[in-house]
Amino acid sequence: MTRFALPTMLLLAFAGCPGKGGYVRTSPAPSVDDVVARLAAKRAALSSFTGASVMDYWLGKDRVKGDVLVMGKPGAHVRFAALSPAGGDTIVDMACDGHDFAFVDKQNNCQLTGPCDRTSIGTFLRVELAPEDFVALALGTPPVIADAKGTVTWDPARGAEVVELASAAGKQSLVIDTREGRWDVVESKLMGPDGTLLWSVENRDFGDVTDVAGKKHRVPAKSKLVSPQEKADLQVEWKDRELNKPIEDEKFQMAVPAGLPRCGAK
Repeated sequence: MTRFALPTMLLLAFAGCPGKGGYVRTSPAPSVDDVVARLAAKRAALSSFTGASVMDYWLGKDRVKGDVLVMGKPGAHVRFAALSPAGGDTIVDMACDGHDFAFVDKQNNCQLTGPCDRTSIGTFLRVELAPEDFVALALGTPPVIADAKGTVTWDPARGAEVVELASAAGKQSLVIDTREGRWDVVESKLMGPDGTLLWSVENRDFGDVTDVAGKKHRVPAKSKLVSPQEKADLQVEWKDRELNKPIEDEKFQMAVPAGLPRCGAK
């Protein structure tokens, strides 16, 4: 072995490890198109999910926390069931079937119905999100604005790719942890055309979840979503999830009891 061989081997061994200069990018720099395509592929690989979670959020000065069963699939299909701390019975139920939603609050003996959109999701979560966006965010694969152009830069302090996107739809930033071959979206922010922050998400504690076909997917165990316009945030800790399990469309439909008054009506 020559006297130059050992230092060279050490340099290779420590490539990508943090030092005074931080982490070193160990793979070719991705383009914006690469990032968009890879996130699209991750979303396409996840066709549905069911899970149990603990949701904790602020609404103004009020804090709400409890167990919530959730399921979703593409096509704006989402279902929530908030469970009573006393006995596990459903106290608030919401179903979004891709076109319309139904909401029943058993605690306050009232109901709501209407089109399935970001406002209806906000009825339950207090954070307004398009149904498709909620499904994507719940799986750690945030939606990306259409026709995006932008830049990708390396953040050596975090070992992450920082993506800045812009289009007529607004602006979006993403922070993607790529250390050790992973591709975890740890942060994302979406701004409207006027620069107003619409929502932001922070994801933590990523791990592998095996779907019904035996394939592994990396998803976050904890997420925090913020909706500044609603002055609310939502923290979700997933207790368990099943991925790519077939869910019939009927599971996202719910009959509202006849004669139940509208929530908020005097």
